[in-house]
Amino acid sequence: MTSLCPSATFSLPVRIYYEDTDAGGVVYYANYLRFCERARSEWLRALGFGQQQLLAAGGPLFVVRSVRADYLAPARLDDSLTVVSTIHNLKNVSVLFLQRIFREDRLLFTAEVKIVSVSLASGRPVPWPDAVRAQFHDQLLPYPSR
Repeated sequence: MTSLCPSATFSLPVRIYYEDTDAGGVVYYANYLRFCERARSEWLRALGFGQQQLLAAGGPLFVVRSVRADYLAPARLDDSLTVVSTIHNLKNVSVLFLQRIFREDRLLFTAEVKIVSVSLASGRPVPWPDAVRAQFHDQLLPYPSR
């Protein structure tokens, strides 16, 4: 179940399965990035922008330009997590997502993920389509204090 809240925050629940963990039953570090990718993709879909639909209409690819991640506490087998995503910066060809993963009220992981709009044909950065840019702009939040 996903939710797009009026507060411009998108939440995606994630259950931890055996396949997500290492030999000790702790979530493998790269899987946090997979969970964040799923949340961004589901948010775009909830906004009406499935990535395949955009590509079929000649729209851009969404390419990860950079990631800054902090692993604060481990998630484990069978945990129920929530990936919370917000947008904090929008430029002509890029958008900055802040993504946080919680187990109940405990913050386990944070990431700043910069996504760039790239032409499928040229591989070069291109401006966001107007409709996408407008939706991103409507979702912008100030960056939270640390």
